[in-house]
Amino acid sequence: MTQSLINTKVLPFKATAFKNGEFVDVSEKDIAGKWAIFMFYPADFTFVCPTELGDLADHYAKLQELGVEVYSVSTDTHFTHKAWHSSSDTINKIEFAMIGDPTGQITRNFGVMIEEDGLALRGTFVVNPEGEIKIAEVHDLGIGRSASELLRKVQAAQYVANHDGEVCPAAWQPGEETLTPSLDLVGKI
Repeated sequence: MTQSLINTKVLPFKATAFKNGEFVDVSEKDIAGKWAIFMFYPADFTFVCPTELGDLADHYAKLQELGVEVYSVSTDTHFTHKAWHSSSDTINKIEFAMIGDPTGQITRNFGVMIEEDGLALRGTFVVNPEGEIKIAEVHDLGIGRSASELLRKVQAAQYVANHDGEVCPAAWQPGEETLTPSLDLVGKI
């Protein structure tokens, strides 16, 4: 059994990403003091991956309003990310960083490497401003993710971080009631 990454710090890394028509250097220092999402996917030029990345691109502005930066990561190179961005209408709308991880270091750091294939599982990680992983979700390759559900989870994580002693129940949406755990609630929900 593997150990959970929840509440662990993002390990140091250095990589090159494709973002807004340029190659940029990215490291764990770039997320210091900010909320961040790392979204791992198997490979560029595939099938489920562009649907997920396009969905995330459609929610990127709202995530930015919440102070969240997004990093998509695959074991492709940053050159491959640029080629895919240039050739796909869906991928062309992406404005967040597309990190190339050809050595697999970052993918292994997050525990989502499929060693025999050199590809990443579908892993989504939400990191708080202290660099701690607060949400970790891993899917099999054939199961696509929902950016609207990810947005909701980020909002819940931010709410809990800003409201000591409160927790968000299932399917919580911003503005809805939260819970304050206490002895009085035991067995009453």
